[in-house]
Amino acid sequence: MAGVATAFGVLAVTMTIGVGCAAAGAAAIRSAQVTATADTAALAAADTALGFVGGVPCERAAEVVAAAGLELAACDVDGAIATVEVGASTGVFRVHARARAGPAS
Repeated sequence: MAGVATAFGVLAVTMTIGVGCAAAGAAAIRSAQVTATADTAALAAADTALGFVGGVPCERAAEVVAAAGLELAACDVDGAIATVEVGASTGVFRVHARARAGPAS
């Protein structure tokens, strides 16, 4: 009976570690998606602020973020420089990314 209890204990620990690693991996993947979306939204807002695309810069950023299925946490346009913050949840983790775009100074 001691061998069976040990085997169940080892199996439980292995499964716990596996689930934890899977959750951390999912958060890392979601973080990359959030970062890419923040970059794209900041570029879209900066392009709009510069007049390359019609519309309102933060509305354009919100459209990009909504198309990716994420949440726009903040958008600020200072002249032609756009700063965008995007957030999302994945399991028990919450990921955020901030991006800034505009002409080179």
